Amino acid sequence: MLEPAVIQCPYCWEQLEVFVDPSVRDQEYVEDCQVCCQPILIHAWFDADDELQLTAAPEND
Repeated sequence: MLEPAVIQCPYCWEQLEVFVDPSVRDQEYVEDCQVCCQPILIHAWFDADDELQLTAAPEND
């Protein structure tokens, strides 16, 4: 089952819902913004307390 999370687009600053596969403990992938269509580099990992952590950065930086 995918885990929902909210990120902020680094281009247009809109809040976006993404879904993370919890079976992969540390992952990085690119997803296009649902509003401005720019590519976002998303890094998702689970910390020592099993809490989902996310960063969102412009892909073409």
